[in-house]
Amino acid sequence: MYEQDELARYGYRQELARRLRFRDLIAYGLVYMVPIAPMAIFGSVYAGSGGMVALAYAIGVVALVFTAFSYAQMVKAFPMSGSVYNYAGRGISPPVGFLAGWVILLDYILVPGLLYLVASVAMHATVPAVPVWLWLLGFVAVNTVVNSVGIRMTAVVTRVMLVGELIVLAVFIAVAGWAVASGRGRFSWEAFYNSDTFTWSVVAGAVSIAVLSFLGFDGISMLAEEAKGGSRQIGRAMAAVLVLAGVLFIVQTWLAAMLVPDPSGLLADGDPNGTAFYDAALVAGGGWLATLCAVATAVAWGLPNSMVAQVATSRLLYAMARDRQLPAFLARVSIRRNVPINATLLTGAVSLALGLYMAARSDGITLLSSLINFGAMVAFLVLHVSVVVHHLIRQRSGNWWAHLLMPAIGFAILAYVVVNASIAAQRLGLAWLALGVIVLAGLYLSGRRPTLSGLAPVQRAGRDLERV
Repeated sequence: MYEQDELARYGYRQELARRLRFRDLIAYGLVYMVPIAPMAIFGSVYAGSGGMVALAYAIGVVALVFTAFSYAQMVKAFPMSGSVYNYAGRGISPPVGFLAGWVILLDYILVPGLLYLVASVAMHATVPAVPVWLWLLGFVAVNTVVNSVGIRMTAVVTRVMLVGELIVLAVFIAVAGWAVASGRGRFSWEAFYNSDTFTWSVVAGAVSIAVLSFLGFDGISMLAEEAKGGSRQIGRAMAAVLVLAGVLFIVQTWLAAMLVPDPSGLLADGDPNGTAFYDAALVAGGGWLATLCAVATAVAWGLPNSMVAQVATSRLLYAMARDRQLPAFLARVSIRRNVPINATLLTGAVSLALGLYMAARSDGITLLSSLINFGAMVAFLVLHVSVVVHHLIRQRSGNWWAHLLMPAIGFAILAYVVVNASIAAQRLGLAWLALGVIVLAGLYLSGRRPTLSGLAPVQRAGRDLERV
């Protein structure tokens, strides 16, 4: 009853089914982040960081721990779907919330398309007889059907897939560790620090790429209306998933860095074919290990990872639509399945179209990755500001550590990363933001000024609670 009252305070009905336990949230977050995600982009991060790939991931963990903390503060204040869209809209103002939702939409709409594309290209390379477009169609169809059945089905399927990913990762770590100990690799700490290549700008640029592997922990906040225990469980799950995945990322990239067959060549030429990690696996255990890692990565990105990405995207569309900031048909919830069915189907259709278009471009994967990372990091910056404005300024909180210092540190780290991101990502991201401003102006002109249900009463109640 308390969980339903949480939502009723804001003028919303409990339409989505609360069926997710803490372990479901952990599994969801890990699947979204993909424990073996660095395998796909290892070469890019290695080249971009001057070989200090483990350091890039370590800094990424530190930066996003502060972000997870800010998420935990805001999900307790506003326990509903919508993530940064709701937190900025209610913590600062509805127009800012719309723009934050628009920016994070760049991340959420594009992520499934990127995942399907990467997986389909990889599977086509493994089974050339099946074209990329057919792999794309198959992945999208399977995930859309599973997500349309209901959140419990999604949770069960992703948990099974997660076990498979962790088994593959355990095999790689064991074989690679033995290979390094046996002398087939070069034991070194250079993946954490190399005085010959280290500069903060280089590392920050690499972190902006590595952040792609961490995207997903924030997606847990989209399930605030479907979690048993409500907001209490969301913050705990986000922090746990981030730290656990971070450790796995650092360990596997450190081992792979010591097994790269041609480090100088990788630094000079980059990894245009995306095979650097699999080349390291080949050195460690032979062709069987390289093939196992490649196929596992493709399946992980194409099925469980894109499946939960589609869930997060559909919940964001649903949250914005029920506030009349996107077309109303996206707010329709299936009475039988308790899922936002139209938003789920639209996400699948957009992902398919986007994947097919980007598959025809030589820079499709790179372009999508840059846009996604930029959108996510800008949204995280707005999140940190929301914590300060809502808690410290509006609610007059006396907790300076949680509501000023923590978000300020997180903001500073991410701002430095954004400044050092690729120029193309900055330009395209700012162009998307400018389009959002135009859409916002159109809402004002059409008489649909952004408003959020229950906003004023809740803010007054919050101030009363602070005084008590």
